[in-house]
Amino acid sequence: MTPALAAQQSLSLSEAETQKLWQLSRLAAGASEASPLALSGLLLDLPKAVRTALLEFAEGSGDSGFFLLRGVTLGDLPPTPTVHHSGALRGHPTDGTLTLVADLLGSLVGYQDEKDGDLIHDVHAVPGEEKRIENSGSVAFDFHTENVHHPLRPDYLGLLCLRQDHDRVAATRVASVREAVRHLTPEQVAVLRTPQFYSSYPTSFTRGRTGPVPRSGPHPAIFGPEDRPFMRFNSHTTHAADPEATVALKALAEALEAVCHNVVLEPGDLVVVDNHVAAHGRSPFVPRYDGQDRWLRRFYSVRSILGWTQHMMTRQRVIPTMEEIQGVL
Repeated sequence: MTPALAAQQSLSLSEAETQKLWQLSRLAAGASEASPLALSGLLLDLPKAVRTALLEFAEGSGDSGFFLLRGVTLGDLPPTPTVHHSGALRGHPTDGTLTLVADLLGSLVGYQDEKDGDLIHDVHAVPGEEKRIENSGSVAFDFHTENVHHPLRPDYLGLLCLRQDHDRVAATRVASVREAVRHLTPEQVAVLRTPQFYSSYPTSFTRGRTGPVPRSGPHPAIFGPEDRPFMRFNSHTTHAADPEATVALKALAEALEAVCHNVVLEPGDLVVVDNHVAAHGRSPFVPRYDGQDRWLRRFYSVRSILGWTQHMMTRQRVIPTMEEIQGVL
């Protein structure tokens, strides 16, 4: 059963708020690669209810680890792409919407290793990749925190729905470690807090790569304060050599399933996830490749970018490759 959303977990925009956000989004659309400082004036002009709700979420994120903003204007849309990096919406006002939300929460970033450093990602099925466990697939995508292998993981990610799947059944599945730990024994939590887990690089970071898939670790799967824990976990790529730790990982996956929110996004819905509190996934759907398939847009946001990282960036907002920063953190 999907738990009901609490009032503080969502905000439906009024007509005036929708219009204001759209106006600001159009102004910000061409500046997504500019520094956050360049957009500070637009951030101050965001509707008060939007600013307040998102900033309060960023300060604590609550037990659920996600927030839903409803009523975002989308404007005119082309057919859903069927290829990678189509650029179909480059410069579109939704670029501006996602940039503003990301910069309000922290700073919009991309990763040089992933999608050539794109800052806004188009999430849609690609013919022939239906079974890939990434955003070009359409099979079930189990719980994961984004870029679990990376030392500079996103603090937040956002998913804006442009189109639903034809059958309107595909759900973005979100599950919080703060709710899941209530379904674990103290002994299981203690094991999950030990640094004995390894996470392989996801397929989005290894396209075109030959040889063994690299991995990161050892790291804990749960960390932080006992009453407000955080999580680093991917049910597809996080593993442990120790049998007891392997059992604990399975228990964590089952606990996340027990507290999962199945959020069926409609066009204009933007879900924001605290990437250290909640894992997310996707239920399966059937694409038709007719230009009207499910289409989401994604951003990553970090609360702060380390000074040395900024000086190593060759492109504004794009975090250097793993080879460049490996071993630094």
